[in-house]
Amino acid sequence: MSTRSTEQAAVAIPGGDVGGHHHPSLQHHFDSLAQQKEASTFGMWLFLVTEIMFFGGLFTCYVVYRRAYSEAFVAASHSLDWKLGAFNTAVLILSSLTMALAIWAAQVNRRKQVVFYLIATMFLGTVFLGVKAVEYADKFEHHHVPGPSFEWHEGGHAEPLDGAQSDAPPLEDKFAQHVQIFFSLYFIMTGLHAVHMICGIGVLAALLLPAWRGRYNSEYHNPLECTGLYWHFVDIVWIFLFPLLYLLGAHAT
Repeated sequence: MSTRSTEQAAVAIPGGDVGGHHHPSLQHHFDSLAQQKEASTFGMWLFLVTEIMFFGGLFTCYVVYRRAYSEAFVAASHSLDWKLGAFNTAVLILSSLTMALAIWAAQVNRRKQVVFYLIATMFLGTVFLGVKAVEYADKFEHHHVPGPSFEWHEGGHAEPLDGAQSDAPPLEDKFAQHVQIFFSLYFIMTGLHAVHMICGIGVLAALLLPAWRGRYNSEYHNPLECTGLYWHFVDIVWIFLFPLLYLLGAHAT
């Protein structure tokens, strides 16, 4: 093979050997950046499929119990502040935009903008978690956390779950137990979502230094794309959680 043919073969494969040197981001077990990108993207999609099954089970559990105890779930829904939920929804939608802009900035070789949009995404994620902390604090204050100290306020009067400590009729005590199921699902689903948010912010923080050093550019930015897929998935999960927990039945009479 001629020297010219060898050079053309090297150029035809992104990240291939040129003068005996590999692209610095090419891992040794891949032949090219394109192959590496395809493998890592496929791996991320497989991971997201497992996440879909994980949250899908929780959503199924919610639907089953909501169908069984619809009145209790509607009553419990009134205790959630839908305005805070709507604000957090807007925050996450905006964070998806900044994440997409970070990838775009890398594709057009704008290093400083990559860093800016990553920081903006982290900031918005932190705002979301801060609002959730406020909501959780309110639930603790009003004893809406499932457990021995759980209380349900019906008609302005506190009704402890334990019937032995309350004059509430057995029917109302049973209703309080059903309400407690709602709050159990609320804390499980939103808590696991918050854990995923924290993990996402941690990954974004790990990407900041390489981004500042200019590692992500038009030739190589797959870590940003994979992180973006994860971040968008977490945002989509919240898009489903918000109406299920805050809106459906929240204004029913």
